[in-house]
Amino acid sequence: MSKARKTDPQSPALHAADSHDLIRVHGARENNLKDVSIEIPKRRLTVFTGVSGSGKSSLVFDTIAAESQRLINETYSSFVQGFMPTLARPEVDVLDGLTTVITVDQQRMGADPRSTVGTATDANAMLRILFSRLGKPHIGPPSAYSFNTASVRASGGITVERGAAKTKTVKATFNRTGGMCTRCEGRGKVSDIDLTQLYDDSKSLSEGAFTIPGWKSDSQWTVQLYAQSGFVDPDKPIRRFTKKEMQAFLYGEPVKIKVNGINLTYEGLIPKIQKSFLSKDKEAMQPHIRAFVERAVAFTVCPECDGTRLSEGARSSKIKRLSIADACAMEIRDLAEWVRGLKEASVAPLLEALQRTLDSFVEIGLGYLSLDRPAGTLSGGEAQRVKMIRHLGSSLTDVTYVFDEPTIGLHPHDIQRMNDLLLRLRDKGNTVLVVEHKPEAIAIADRVVDLGPGAGSAGGTVCFEGSLDDLRASDTVTGRHLDDRAALKESTRTSTGALKIRGATANNLEDVDVDIPLGMLVVVTGVAGSGKSSLVHGSIPAGEDVVSIDQTPIRGSRRSNPATYTGLLEPIRKAFAKVNGVKPALFSANSEGACPTCNGAGVIYTDLAMMAGVATPCEDCEGKRFQAEVLEYRLGGRDISEVLAMSVAEAEKFFGDGEARTPAAHKVLERLADVGLGYLTLGQPLTTLSGGERQRLKLATHMGEKGGIYVLDEPTTGLHLADVEQLLGLLDRLVDSGKSVIVVEHHQAVMAHADWIIDLGPGAGHDGGRIVFEGTPADLVADGSTLTGEHLAAYVGS
Repeated sequence: MSKARKTDPQSPALHAADSHDLIRVHGARENNLKDVSIEIPKRRLTVFTGVSGSGKSSLVFDTIAAESQRLINETYSSFVQGFMPTLARPEVDVLDGLTTVITVDQQRMGADPRSTVGTATDANAMLRILFSRLGKPHIGPPSAYSFNTASVRASGGITVERGAAKTKTVKATFNRTGGMCTRCEGRGKVSDIDLTQLYDDSKSLSEGAFTIPGWKSDSQWTVQLYAQSGFVDPDKPIRRFTKKEMQAFLYGEPVKIKVNGINLTYEGLIPKIQKSFLSKDKEAMQPHIRAFVERAVAFTVCPECDGTRLSEGARSSKIKRLSIADACAMEIRDLAEWVRGLKEASVAPLLEALQRTLDSFVEIGLGYLSLDRPAGTLSGGEAQRVKMIRHLGSSLTDVTYVFDEPTIGLHPHDIQRMNDLLLRLRDKGNTVLVVEHKPEAIAIADRVVDLGPGAGSAGGTVCFEGSLDDLRASDTVTGRHLDDRAALKESTRTSTGALKIRGATANNLEDVDVDIPLGMLVVVTGVAGSGKSSLVHGSIPAGEDVVSIDQTPIRGSRRSNPATYTGLLEPIRKAFAKVNGVKPALFSANSEGACPTCNGAGVIYTDLAMMAGVATPCEDCEGKRFQAEVLEYRLGGRDISEVLAMSVAEAEKFFGDGEARTPAAHKVLERLADVGLGYLTLGQPLTTLSGGERQRLKLATHMGEKGGIYVLDEPTTGLHLADVEQLLGLLDRLVDSGKSVIVVEHHQAVMAHADWIIDLGPGAGHDGGRIVFEGTPADLVADGSTLTGEHLAAYVGS
């Protein structure tokens, strides 16, 4: 037999190098993983399933991907490592057979106003080179077409050394041609400050003319600075200021003056407001300050560049009657056709590369975007697919691609296209690991790994490994719910009114008129890019009683947790303080009760310079974050650190009755459990939450508000099939309590459960932006003329 193997070319002896065909994980304990051991086949597509919080991301991202990245970083010199982020080794005994990991997650792209779809990929750079070669008139190098590069001119004397001791000063000039619009500095928008929101011009400064938050008191230093500056008359109404006084008051240059014997810097009101308010992150401001900024500042399209961000010179240079601004404003699928029509041998390789990049956008379902679209406006799903583009044409093989719910934001019509892309990556010889919940995406897996059985401390184990058919036959939560189908409602609610939208033209909307019924569960559907978000988030009239809840990151440090974010910690602290007769501040890890050694962080962060930093539990408080004397105080037999270590479900029972009964805390915990976050611990850092968990945490927080209209953006993101039913129950309770709920959603179970559906389309980009259907889900299925109707009919009929 061995002889036959050696002579038979069809069955060669296995080479030693071919034996490494598994990624072996042994003893993984990251986050809630319970000593997980598993073998994952290479060059196959493996899908990881399980309820939210079961440990999927902990295994795939925090263990496998994190260790691969750490090992790659260690191959660089110590000098280079000093400039790289430091990564700690995951909690795992053995990781064997790892390959280079490329992570394609759903983190939104940076919201920097200068970042666009074009700059975030290579497309914009290639276009700039193309116009610098072929543009007529020729205006300069590629930088002349960049809105992030300003034109610079300089001249002066420079010293030139010649020979042993000869020096000579020569005159030199320097020019750099940039494409930045000088008015808006490449942002495309200019800020216009509404002066009526800053002061009451019928009053004088001494009468309290300022209406800026914190500036109303006459004794306030800033007010005194203007009143005693000597540039204006503090007893004269502002409307009677002379032209010279108004110029000094609004736009005065910084100058040192004395106020009550103290040296201070005076500057005009406009630059003062820009530095005090506009240079800060609006989301991090206190609510009343944020409200003031939204009232006082209006961002309008730059009148000089018409929002293109580019200088007049950059806009004047054209190829076939098209400027680079025109090219970037086109939908990418149209731009791809335009580039295909360019025939110029001198730039043939460049045209070929640009064509390939633009075609990748179309292939991945993002042909409706334009290159000038701000990167911060992309949804999580769109951002993930933009990141995929650079990998589609990559020559790399035998790498591991890790995806975090790649079907997020995709209409059922688009999921098959995403599946094809994942299979293409696999078929090139790569290992593809996908964290996913949707049955259509799980169906293409070569192998399924199901984690659970529950969430949080009830999860962290591998419940199933095998094929899709075996999963369907298994008794796991995922197996039981894999073929769940929500039925169409037999009867729908009756509208109590309507939210009228008239002449909506945001983005690709084509003068849309629609009445969104109130007092019902309304689902807005349509393919990706059809205009759903533009309609719901960009067109609802201002002043309506609307609470909008999306998946943007929650701002906060590693000290922030669900207890602090929801306000839950306040009644808990007060309950501890009342029972023990001490101050509430003692029960805050960010205040008086904090452990002095770790300052309430619970861990000591040690920076090892060139080596990876290490986070070790604080030896004094043992990671509990509080001083020892604070932990002596108890409520219901538990100290404050034990309470913060509880899950939401456990804490709900704890604060519901008995000695620890605290109605205010119990009410918040009920809302957290209602949105499916019963597995989260109260003290879990917010930085560890997924996009779906962040949205549900926001929803739980806003459920206590008085808003009558709730707008949700794909609330099923990150939800297991078994959790969708609980979400539908929550949405029903919200509507039954008198709220109106508007949901932007692709999940067929939510569509089937709706009272009313508004379907946009028929396509994406300029092929969308119109209402193609309004009515009940049953009517949509019966109509069957839209893509959504076809897929919903197949869903409820299967």
